[in-house]
Amino acid sequence: MTKAKAKTRVQKLREEIAHYRYQYHVLDKQEISDAALDSLKHELYKLEQEYPDLITPDSPTQRVGGEALNKFKKVQHGARMLSMEDVFSPEEFAVWYKRVIERVDAKQLDVYCMPKLDGLAISLEYRDGVLSVAATRGNGQTGEDVTHNVRTIESVPLRLRAPSAAQLKKHPLLKKLPDELIVRGEIYMRVKDFEKLNKEREKAGESTFANPRNVAAGSIRQLESEMAASRPLQFVAWDLITDMGQLTHEEEMEMLNVLGFATTPYSETLDGVTSAEKLYDKLQQQREKNKVPFWIDGMVVRVNNNDTYAELGVVGKTPRGLVAWKFPEEEATTRLLDVTWSVGRTGALTPVAVLEPVFVAGTTVQHASLHNMDEIERLGLKIGDTVIIKKAGDIIPKVVQALEKLRTGSEKKIKPPTHINGSKVYRKEGEVALYCDDPHVFERRVQAVAYAVSRQALDIDGLGIKTIEQLLERGAIATFADLYGLTRDELLELDGFKDLSADNLVTAIADASCVDLHRFITALGIKHVGGETALRLAQVFRTLDGLMRASKEDLVDVDDVGEVVAESIVAFFEAEHNRQLIATFLSHGGRIREVEAQRVGAFSGQTFVLTGTLKQMSRSEAKTAIEALGGKVSGSVSKKTTYVVVGEDPGSKYEKAQELKVDVLKEPAFLAMLAKHS
Repeated sequence: MTKAKAKTRVQKLREEIAHYRYQYHVLDKQEISDAALDSLKHELYKLEQEYPDLITPDSPTQRVGGEALNKFKKVQHGARMLSMEDVFSPEEFAVWYKRVIERVDAKQLDVYCMPKLDGLAISLEYRDGVLSVAATRGNGQTGEDVTHNVRTIESVPLRLRAPSAAQLKKHPLLKKLPDELIVRGEIYMRVKDFEKLNKEREKAGESTFANPRNVAAGSIRQLESEMAASRPLQFVAWDLITDMGQLTHEEEMEMLNVLGFATTPYSETLDGVTSAEKLYDKLQQQREKNKVPFWIDGMVVRVNNNDTYAELGVVGKTPRGLVAWKFPEEEATTRLLDVTWSVGRTGALTPVAVLEPVFVAGTTVQHASLHNMDEIERLGLKIGDTVIIKKAGDIIPKVVQALEKLRTGSEKKIKPPTHINGSKVYRKEGEVALYCDDPHVFERRVQAVAYAVSRQALDIDGLGIKTIEQLLERGAIATFADLYGLTRDELLELDGFKDLSADNLVTAIADASCVDLHRFITALGIKHVGGETALRLAQVFRTLDGLMRASKEDLVDVDDVGEVVAESIVAFFEAEHNRQLIATFLSHGGRIREVEAQRVGAFSGQTFVLTGTLKQMSRSEAKTAIEALGGKVSGSVSKKTTYVVVGEDPGSKYEKAQELKVDVLKEPAFLAMLAKHS
């Protein structure tokens, strides 16, 4: 390709990549797959390598790179990055609103409300439409230059987007952009990405992060950009500092969207106190139900009209026209009155703190989890202590600290039980939990049935703990399998049941009589086997009979199944009472849906193990490619492994492959094999 043609192609590729970035990060649409977009980026990269003088700072290929900094440079903010006044109740918010309208002599003011993200505030400066400087808040007047890290975040546009004709008609102020444009916003991490990152770190034996904000702040304050690039960070804009003639904050948000920025979702322009209170309550409820995809700790309320906002002015470092309405406090102090012990479905005992009732995070709390005896000893807890408890949304409250200086000397030591309902309690070697092995302990049986009928397993609607307790107490059921033999008349004998409720539960149980294999495996409650492992087992063995006949060696070959889990599965199916449970389920008309056979391909019957970092594709992409050809990907190397695919910096799996004399494929050979059979 000639240089002239390459230049044209490079420009078109950049425009197309920018278009798909805008669709995904701003409009929440995905027009092409990640793999296809990566292919376009790779083509652009190759052309720029061939013609280096075509590389520009705003090219998508330039998000990561350059030498590490020796230290951060200081940046003077053109306009101060101010803080916000906090309020914590409807009364305090009403006082703020009244003060604002009285100061400008108005009867009512529209306010722009948006969730307060728990992230890292950043100021972005664009010169001639290209990102030039990204800086932290610092002391409000001077921050640190973190441009090299912020550039790695895909949702930060490297070049401002050119508006379409229709957008210019709606926002004529964007026809001519100023030479310098300043945008403020928040760097954050989505909850699902944060949880995935912590799981990966835990699996690698690394310490986990306390919250997404720590990840965002820690990633951005690195002298090398590789760490920030490796983290799934996001950016939303919440203020356009540059005065282009915009009249309201709502208009600013619309303009920022057009220029290529994602703005805070769940935001609205409202007409006063009552409407703002309703949105606040809605956000709090969604947050407590884990329906907000990122961490928020309140709602920001801003006077919408920009002239009025400016007229209100600033007090110290706080604008009068802006307030942060924080959610209820999540920590409180109370007294530890007692400790009881709950028996779970696997026989593990969990200590539960009995507390003097205290109002925290919007609810009255009387119980909190203490996890295990080691945690009690770590906290140094005693009965009668004044303790700090923490609660966030629907998460079970937990005791986080004992205030030892408030002790009177009458506090009592917490002792673990030696027996539960006559059954001996013991601790297994190498484990922190206490156990009661008697499967007939009533509470354990209740928990086993409750787990089996939960949403991730059999998903029987309307079957709560109280009903399960009554059914077990009356001898109507012994295990979840007996539910399928229940009659309407038996249910009518229970407290709280009438014709309609009995009919509804009979129908719900019948609806759950044909269950997917992975859900049934989950319902069995096999120790160490949760929903994800159950799904993997179902995909590999396809039938319950196939799983029941599997040897320990067969099970260890399954991805994410180690020796401990394999031994647990084998022991479960060897136990006669567990086999009887399955037989009872089937005798009552229960059916288990088998998993369809995977497609037959060139890799059918072959098992691959991936180790090290692959350059041309991610590990998940390699896994998908292998499975598409009928192969299987395992997490461990054994004599049954066909190939070990080795990338850069391979770990112990490579050494294991050499020890067992398993065939090793380096990335080029693996890619050639894929290309041959694709």
